[in-house]
Amino acid sequence: MCYYRCLVAYAHVQTVVVVEMDEVRDDILHVLIRMQLFLPIKALHLYYTIGTLGNRIVRRLVVLAHGDTDVVCVEFLAEPYSHGLSSLANEETFALDVKKQAAKIEELFGCKPTVARNSSLIYSDDIGGQIAAMGFKGMLTEGAKHVLGWKSPHYVYNCNIAPNLKLLLRDVELSDDISLRFNNPDWEGYPLFADTYIDRIARFPEEEQIINIFMELSALGIAQPLSSNILDFLKALPACAKEKGITFSTPTEICMKVPSMGAIDVPDTLSWVDEERDCSCWLGNAMQREAFNKLYSVADRLRIADDPRINQDWDYLQASNNFRFMTTKPSNVGLDRGIYSGPFDAFTNYMNILGDFINRVNALYPLEIENDELNALLTTIRNQGDEIEMKDKEITRLKARLEKLEPAAKEPKAKKAPAKKPAAKKPAAPKAEK
Repeated sequence: MCYYRCLVAYAHVQTVVVVEMDEVRDDILHVLIRMQLFLPIKALHLYYTIGTLGNRIVRRLVVLAHGDTDVVCVEFLAEPYSHGLSSLANEETFALDVKKQAAKIEELFGCKPTVARNSSLIYSDDIGGQIAAMGFKGMLTEGAKHVLGWKSPHYVYNCNIAPNLKLLLRDVELSDDISLRFNNPDWEGYPLFADTYIDRIARFPEEEQIINIFMELSALGIAQPLSSNILDFLKALPACAKEKGITFSTPTEICMKVPSMGAIDVPDTLSWVDEERDCSCWLGNAMQREAFNKLYSVADRLRIADDPRINQDWDYLQASNNFRFMTTKPSNVGLDRGIYSGPFDAFTNYMNILGDFINRVNALYPLEIENDELNALLTTIRNQGDEIEMKDKEITRLKARLEKLEPAAKEPKAKKAPAKKPAAKKPAAPKAEK
């Protein structure tokens, strides 16, 4: 599955809009990108975070982002490559997952992410500390009421155990008004118009400068069908914002320019999912926990082995939706289980696939070999491989040198000029007799 996210940021009030995309829709991307035409240069910024992208999708994204105008500013955010839950299970695996995705962004677009977000905005103090240790300046997460208490999400905060890591918190109500309630005729705010929406932002107290709006792309065209005029609503937002003096910034600009109001204490893990804003939608029942624990029981072994084909399937198996499909929780948001008829069907199918996967891992690296022994063995193999590679390079260099010398050796030697014969001496004249 392709995961990538689109962010649009505004400031006076500075609003950061995150759209989580599971597929690429040209019409939606065009609306998001062309929104900047209503604003002064660099007033609106579109930026995307990419998980796993095909080259075709990358080309379309770049063309859409840069084809119409050069005033669009794009910022790429880091996140787990697999869109998985490794941050809840294995610190080393989580770090590798984030660095893998950041490296892919640098490879494709030539820029290194400086702000991160976890899958589904999962966050805790410990996770923030891990992100800060990777060198990121900021992180996006949920503005959950049970964490904030009386505090407002409209400020920049920082991680409790890593003060240098800035936190941008989602405005739950403003985000869900678009992603969940926009087309609901029973909602008291229906119908929602762009000017009404911007007026609400403009009425916030002057000191509340940061408004973060994060949502899934499925809100645009799926949860909120195109017939609801959701795209026209988005297209009208920038003009309404301009009238109110609302400007735009990227997450990195906000993290660099806006000081933190203080630390947020998050000892327990939170996310942006369900009313509880926790991880119970993935790990709330015994089936989910059994699948989760079995999956990450081989995490250290896989990291040591680093087999490309195994790693690819490992990424697929880590995807958070695999565990979401197994949930037995009631939810106010409709859950699409895809091909599965229910949580038990999803669990049975996943465990069958996971069992086959672990058998493949054990066939390559038997359980009789301890992790330390396997690590030493693979290190030796890699060192031997590096040595062979160095020797191959030396052989190639010597062959190239030999090829240069051979033509010179084959050239015929220049003929030597014949030596001059010594001049013949004249016979001495006979002496006269006396």
